[in-house]
Amino acid sequence: MRAIVHTAYGSPDVLRLAEVDPPVPGDRDVLVKVVATTVTAAECAMRRGEPRWGRVILGFTRPRRRMRRLGMELAGEVAAVGAEVTRFRPGDRVFGFTGFGLGAYADYKCMPEQRSLAVMPANVTFEQAAAAVDGATTALFFLRDLARVRPGQRVLVVGASGSVGTYAVQLAKHLGAHVTGVCGTRNTALIAELGADRVIDYTKDDFTADGERYDVVFDTVGRSSFGASRAFLTARGCYAPTTGLRNVPLTWLTRLSGGRRVVGGMSVDKTELLVYVRDLIEQDRLRIVIDRTYPLEQIAEAHRYVDTGHKTGNVVITVGGGDIS
Repeated sequence: MRAIVHTAYGSPDVLRLAEVDPPVPGDRDVLVKVVATTVTAAECAMRRGEPRWGRVILGFTRPRRRMRRLGMELAGEVAAVGAEVTRFRPGDRVFGFTGFGLGAYADYKCMPEQRSLAVMPANVTFEQAAAAVDGATTALFFLRDLARVRPGQRVLVVGASGSVGTYAVQLAKHLGAHVTGVCGTRNTALIAELGADRVIDYTKDDFTADGERYDVVFDTVGRSSFGASRAFLTARGCYAPTTGLRNVPLTWLTRLSGGRRVVGGMSVDKTELLVYVRDLIEQDRLRIVIDRTYPLEQIAEAHRYVDTGHKTGNVVITVGGGDIS
């Protein structure tokens, strides 16, 4: 089968299309014929071997063998199931998150039945379903489960035009919050359309100095810090960053203070989150934003575009699922 592999860290040029052995499902595995996947900023960082501390997992001087095939989001059709699988059957249209198992940049991906996999929304394409996996579930996990956003609270979304950000604006509104989105000039109209009560163009205004106070500051791009955010957090407000190793100890230290705090973590099992997101999409209550779509053969160009840091929403890769041979 076809797969995109990389055996060295570097520019998008390290990615190459190769023929590899197809995966073989075990008794509790699901074999998915991948129709669509995505390119995220996280995968571009993995390709570069960044951050450096991440090479403990990725591989110190070059990618470990199991990390050489990127791709964390997928949508496709179940091609086969193991003898003990009960949740899925061949022909099911599914979407899911591979996590550090990676491997969605390929015609087929094998996943354990109990991992982050669910039947995809019935009213969207495979491309849209792939783009509704990690961004939407990450935003939901941070806002609903960690920050515990409640009706009437004020939420600031930094990086509102990215994959996580476009979902965060919508989900914060769904949870009943007053939402302010921060983005660049070309995306202000989009963020307003997604439901933001207020949009700040960071190229014109400094959102840290406008006098507003927020119950939740959700930083999806690492453009702020807890120290800087304290000034515009409410007395018991929380700072929720999706990136930054320095924030890990702060989640523990600020938890003890009883005041302003940092919340963070990883949604390892996204199954329940995927079902929640699926229901919202089927009810037409969650919009999927796709910036560009590339075929698998142009994966390097897709990475180059995401590397610019200016994508809006999601960048999708059409795979199609070739023969398993």
